[in-house]
Amino acid sequence: MKNLKKLFLIITFLIVNCTLIIENACSQWVQTSGPQGGNISSLTVSGSNIFAGTWGGGIFLSTNNGGSWTAVNNGLISLDVQSFAVSGSNIFVGTWGGGIFLSTNNGGSWTAVNNGLAIGDVRSLAVSGSNIFAGTFGGGMFLSTNNGGSWTAVNNGLTSPVVYSLAVSGVNIFAGTLVGGIFLSTNNGGSWTAVNNGLTSMDVYSFTVSGSNIFVGTWGGGIFLSTNNGGSWTAVNNGLTNGDVRSLAVSGSNIFAGTWGGGIFLSTNNGGSWVKKNEGFWNDSMIVHSLLITNESIFAGTDSSVWRRELSEILSVQNISSQIPSSFSLSQNYPNPFNPVTNIRFDIMKAGKVRLSVYDITGKEVTTA
Repeated sequence: MKNLKKLFLIITFLIVNCTLIIENACSQWVQTSGPQGGNISSLTVSGSNIFAGTWGGGIFLSTNNGGSWTAVNNGLISLDVQSFAVSGSNIFVGTWGGGIFLSTNNGGSWTAVNNGLAIGDVRSLAVSGSNIFAGTFGGGMFLSTNNGGSWTAVNNGLTSPVVYSLAVSGVNIFAGTLVGGIFLSTNNGGSWTAVNNGLTSMDVYSFTVSGSNIFVGTWGGGIFLSTNNGGSWTAVNNGLTNGDVRSLAVSGSNIFAGTWGGGIFLSTNNGGSWVKKNEGFWNDSMIVHSLLITNESIFAGTDSSVWRRELSEILSVQNISSQIPSSFSLSQNYPNPFNPVTNIRFDIMKAGKVRLSVYDITGKEVTTA
């Protein structure tokens, strides 16, 4: 093969107790250097800027893919941040007790935009065209059609006053509530209809949308999927060992689920099955409050900090290029050597046949590819 930049080998180990000479941290979660603000309750991205909302520490900004974080709380009265929404250059944040704040300068300053907002506890935010929806704890749903200049209650048919989560799919607005399950509006919040057929848990904490597939994360019931705009829901929990799903995120056909006490799970087949992806975490029972996917990375907000992992690694993306690398490199195998099969990525400076040998801890060669 000519001009091969990146090669991926799958090596079947003859014994399980083997190790590689060269290792790095690319095949696991890596804790970033912050933010230092308590629970990372929400994450969002605006251009190249990543924002982390914390419970007690306000908002933190990273301009270098999580390499460092800076507090950006100028004008923010409440430091208990629960949700974000981005509409063009406008960044909205929902807080506990302080209502909604808006920044038009990438977090340089924040201004309260609460005219007409009767409830200061804003649990969820979503953007649909020029409309901003705000789900509250105790006041149901509010709508702004003028970038937060004013808010109007839109609760016709919404029987639960606690709106934990929101999702937009075309003209459909989905609201996940406490006790009441899921409500759907097809007329920009003018009216709401309960769409709970097949849903066994009525506490809905998270949504993600992948094409015509709508996934919801519930408390105690795991994950449900609808392929007909909420007409019916089917539990998709094969391999999901923790049913308390706090956050969801999607990258193509890959769905990530952050749980309360079980870390992160990944499905590569639209929820058909799930596998745990906790390599690098302190333990296997992490609480993952929030998830964010950018072009190259996935971020997880936990009780203490933000963690990052490269999408190309966790999804085993094989990028082939006609350019030849300028230097040799060997990446860490994945999964770890105690699995029967592992993947090893390496770069070489010229095309040709390659021999890769694996040695056990005593220095004995155990397999070659």
